Amino acid sequence: MINPFSRTFNASELETFQFLAQTYLFARLKNMEMSRFLPALHTRKYKRDEVVFFSGDPSQAIYIVRSGKIKLTIDVKDNFETINEVRKNEVFGENALLENVKRIYTSVVASEEAELYVIPHFAIQEIFDSHSKIKAKMMTSLAEFYNQNNFRLFKSYRSSFGFFNLQEMFDRTTNDER
Repeated sequence: MINPFSRTFNASELETFQFLAQTYLFARLKNMEMSRFLPALHTRKYKRDEVVFFSGDPSQAIYIVRSGKIKLTIDVKDNFETINEVRKNEVFGENALLENVKRIYTSVVASEEAELYVIPHFAIQEIFDSHSKIKAKMMTSLAEFYNQNNFRLFKSYRSSFGFFNLQEMFDRTTNDER
């Protein structure tokens, strides 16, 4: 039986949900849950070499690539080292799901143009405050993402024969990265 009071979505909204559902952060959410983000979701266009955000900036939004490529870089001495390149349907700036954190890498447009969905941190927090199931699903996805990153980090460390000090990652005395 169809609920006459259930919300129906137009073609554009359904297309947006289908797109979001392909990303790890939104994959667990139902259309109704994703619809909570629609008022806060906006599109922004960038040109090659434009910086989306810098390392050390406050984490004020998450970004989802609609088109183009974004390089994620870290500062190593006086150079920028690319740590990842994100493409269509991929999320970056994911630490904006957390409160009071700063960016740990710089993001720069690597393609001629890039179009990004942007969801501000304050809107995410408002949704999380009033919809605990949405928060639980998205934080589980974020935890899995961070777990996979740790797995890859340890694998890389083992294959690099310990050329960096992995113990620094677990040093609780340095809070400058948080």
